[in-house]
Amino acid sequence: MSNSSTLTRPAPDGTAHEAAAPRRRTRILALPEARWATAALVLFLVALPLYLTGAPSWTWGTLFAAVYATGGWEPGWAGLQALREKTLDVDLLMVVAALGAAAIGQVLDGALLIVIFATSGALEAIATARTADSVRGLLDLAPATATRVADDGEEETVPTERLAVGETVLVRPGERVGADGRVLAGASEVDQSTITGEPLPVPKEAGDEVFAGTLNGTGALRVKVERDPSDSVIARIVAMVEEASETKAPTQLFIEKVEQRYSLGMVAATLALFVLPLAFGAALQPTLLRAMTFMIVASPCAVVLATMPPLLSAIANAGRHGVLVKSAVVMERLGQVDAVALDKTGTLTEGTPRTTEIRPLAASGLTEDEVLRLAAAAEHPSEHPLARALVAAARTRGLDLPPVRDFDSAPGTGVRATVEGRTVAVGSPARLGDAHPGHPALTVAAGLEEEGRTAVLVTLDGEPVGVLGVADRLRAEAAVTVAALAELTGTAPVLVTGDNPRAAARLAGEAGITDVRAGLLPQDKVAAVRELEQAGRKVLVVGDGVNDAPALAAAHTGIAMGRAGSDLALETADAVVVRDELATIPALVRLSRRARRLVVQNLVVAAVFITGLVIWDLAGNLPLPLGVAGHEGSTVIVGLNGLRLLADGAWRRARGGSLR
Repeated sequence: MSNSSTLTRPAPDGTAHEAAAPRRRTRILALPEARWATAALVLFLVALPLYLTGAPSWTWGTLFAAVYATGGWEPGWAGLQALREKTLDVDLLMVVAALGAAAIGQVLDGALLIVIFATSGALEAIATARTADSVRGLLDLAPATATRVADDGEEETVPTERLAVGETVLVRPGERVGADGRVLAGASEVDQSTITGEPLPVPKEAGDEVFAGTLNGTGALRVKVERDPSDSVIARIVAMVEEASETKAPTQLFIEKVEQRYSLGMVAATLALFVLPLAFGAALQPTLLRAMTFMIVASPCAVVLATMPPLLSAIANAGRHGVLVKSAVVMERLGQVDAVALDKTGTLTEGTPRTTEIRPLAASGLTEDEVLRLAAAAEHPSEHPLARALVAAARTRGLDLPPVRDFDSAPGTGVRATVEGRTVAVGSPARLGDAHPGHPALTVAAGLEEEGRTAVLVTLDGEPVGVLGVADRLRAEAAVTVAALAELTGTAPVLVTGDNPRAAARLAGEAGITDVRAGLLPQDKVAAVRELEQAGRKVLVVGDGVNDAPALAAAHTGIAMGRAGSDLALETADAVVVRDELATIPALVRLSRRARRLVVQNLVVAAVFITGLVIWDLAGNLPLPLGVAGHEGSTVIVGLNGLRLLADGAWRRARGGSLR
């Protein structure tokens, strides 16, 4: 067992600092979309009270005009560019509708539409920028330089991109591995959680494979480079995230699926209502009034508000309860999932090793507390995750740990120290088998390992006195969550993990999962998601690590656990469980499904109003004030209906399993 920390590494001056990659994040206001949307929103919020309190029209009129200019020019320009490609998008239609509303005195309605669309565009730009930031940050996990060892033993520091297959590199204690390769000499423990998600460092010796970007423990390793740096596992993770983000089919809200036909139809009908009567000698003023009335009552304001308030209300409600959903599109997609793939470490489990069993050997005459006290005291100077698990267990039991002398650590085997004048060794049971084959301690250790635990042998003056079991603990709500997701989707969740099959099978059994796919690298997780998608499933992936990011990007919808989640996973995922409450995931799916039902209800209401008002305007003589009142009335109705999901009761029903 090593005394190196998996959280820190020595700096050149001997101090410890964070080993995580530096974060390079785009500032929100560095994005033009965000600046214009912010300006439009601020101007709108200043103008609104002036308008509602009857202030002079020049005050709020000037401010609303600024709202149109700041928030509308970018979507308007984008719409004009789309027109050059012979495409009419809803952004341009919204700008035209807003200007039309302003032309007949409905300045507030038009400004509200402008703010909604400007804000939506800014959120999309921010999400795109943050994902790009995280992908760039992932590259920082791989060190910029490596120590290359020549055939004559001379060492040279070179950029990692210059390493070639077949060369040898030296990885010193606390350094990150510079390239994918195989250990030629040395022994150490390597934290490769960024690649495989395994919660504990993995012992490495001659013949074992290591990955670029993983963190070496206290031993020195000589590694033969087996892959070009551009083809390393960490580089492939970056490539997979970028590819999945680019090739993932563009997602649209329900109403946007009919955007082209609706837009073209409305524009054509408005022009026809204006041009044709004039061609047959109609007067200009009433013809223009009828066309503008048609444009107002047929404009998709109510349809837009039919879609957005339920989804945005659901987002706000989920946010209050610890779940960040990144967009209305994501909230809509969550309700469509019919298959779930769950990561193990940090998702189903707490992600922190804990002491689960204490097995004193009968011949030792020691109690559980005595064995744990000796082991924790010997391990106390170490920062290894197993050591922290033993010390934490001793403190939980209220045990006093005596001081130690002559502490020594050997990578891959364990620690040795003098405790109260006696020699205590804690480490791998494998070394006992060489000296004492068939010892009862080996049988106990084998039984614990068969159950998916990591077995730790404790010896006192060279004689085995006990075996401890250490494992990552299942979250308390894991089994209930798995059952709820199975009920919601109609199929049991799948466990996809980079951990070893025995540990994965044990945790899966406790959680109620039967489909277990263990020992997976990031590309294997993506393949598992693709396999489910090819079977016609819309897959929800839940994970927390760098190794989960490609699958999160490739899935129909991805959710990251937020408390210990990697930057890349948090930015790649569509939603983040900020408080790490696993039980909120089925609640979120239920809330999304309820929001989708309200969207459909609102679309029906909006369609009825629009159809009735359009028929009245075409077949009769719809007064403009009545047309505006009907249009605004439908907008208010669908808006209030959507806001029902803001109530805490909506979340309580979602947590309780109700879709009503």
